Amino acid sequence: VTGVQTCALPIYAREMLAGERDSEMRDYLAEEVGAKETQLEALDERIRELLVPKDPSDGKNVIVEIRGGEGGEEGNLWAADLFEMYQRYADLHRWKVEGLDSQPSDMGGMREVTFVVKGDDAWSRLKHEAGPHRVQRVPATESQGRVHTSAATVAVLPEAEAVDVAIDEKND
Repeated sequence: VTGVQTCALPIYAREMLAGERDSEMRDYLAEEVGAKETQLEALDERIRELLVPKDPSDGKNVIVEIRGGEGGEEGNLWAADLFEMYQRYADLHRWKVEGLDSQPSDMGGMREVTFVVKGDDAWSRLKHEAGPHRVQRVPATESQGRVHTSAATVAVLPEAEAVDVAIDEKND
């Protein structure tokens, strides 16, 4: 069935359905109309996806910075947990993670950690991770079992291209 026939089929089936008196045929046509409408919706969604311009940074490596935020030491522990999660995610995709900088906290967390993720589609898969990340849990630092809210911020940037710069030292 070609695209034109696929698009027109629900219209013809609806016309046939309206005039059909046989209940079995009516059920068949109703099922056929429903199936084709679902197929049309999926095709329409796919066309919309294909019309969105490709991100020029897709295919680039990613620089990620995680900073412990709200929650003090618990925020730093959450930042370390996020770093570990991103490392595992990178391992699943066979990407390479290279640490650039880190500032560990007193209890094994991270005040700040910056790293590069190298691999195919790293940017397209990680670019939406930027922003605040909150967690609500009973922290290891809590002796009375109260739930705390902690946060960490994540910055995600495509790795910059190397650029040659020439500086003219003449003073005019």
